[in-house]
Formats: sequence, structure tokens, C-alpha cells
Amino acid sequence: MIAALLLAGAPAPATPVFDPLRFFAGATRGDASLKIILRSARAVHVQGHGRVTADGTLILDQRVAQEGKAPKTRQWRIRAVGQGRYAGTLTDATGPVTGEATGNRLHLSYPTGRIRIDQWLTLSADGRSALNRLVARRFGITIAHLDETIRKLD
Repeated sequence: MIAALLLAGAPAPATPVFDPLRFFAGATRGDASLKIILRSARAVHVQGHGRVTADGTLILDQRVAQEGKAPKTRQWRIRAVGQGRYAGTLTDATGPVTGEATGNRLHLSYPTGRIRIDQWLTLSADGRSALNRLVARRFGITIAHLDETIRKLD
């Protein structure tokens, strides 16, 4: 009973704030399952290395290996544009990348041709990993989704 009263007065653990510039600086590894409509799920592995430039831009180089396809590289460039707001580019995107962080969640959105991509990343309590849920839509209909765990390696 006394222990319960003592714990009741203790502050709740702070929820980490998702800062993509901090999280993706250094080495990361993502392991995912990609499910495209009318196809079986495929494994995807992503190796990333990010660095923050003097002007505060995150440059994230990634090597993406999707089961059944040749590996490819891509690059993200992301910068803060306001409190919890981000903007940038991705070599796979056909338009700008926008982002908004609220607490431990980050929402990224961008077009790839006629497909709209939305990603929701949730930072773990220790700040060393994040769950990524990607949804691809065409004409408002979900045509693919990806579930990924991203881990900081350094």
C-alpha cells in the first residue's frame, strides 16, 4: 500500500520528442515487411548513414535491399522549418517532403508520381529505435503498406 502511494506521487517518465535530425544522424538499420496489393509480403532491409551539415540540414544516404530486386540507393535532405515542422527532398519523391513531429511521433508525407506516401514513425522510450508505418495511396486507395523497425547502430 505504501509503495503504491509513493509511486502515485512519482512523475511519469517523459515521452521522448522525435527529432529526426538527431535520430537519423549516424548509422541506422531498418528491417521491414512490404505488402503490395495482390502480392505476397516481401522483406526490405535499409542501411542508412546520416550527417547534419553546418546549415542544419540532415543528409541521409540509404541503401535499400528489397527481396527479389537489386539494391538501390536514395538520399533524403531534411531541415527544420519551425517548431516540430520539417521540409526537404527525397530522391524517390517527385515533390517536396513535409514533416511534422508531435511528441514521440513524426509524420512524413510526399508524392512519388501518382502515388501519395505517408509515413508515421514512433520513437521508442529509449530513443534508440522507431517503428515506421508507411502507407502508399493512389486515388485515395491504399495500394501498399510497410511496417519497419529502425534501430540506431551508434
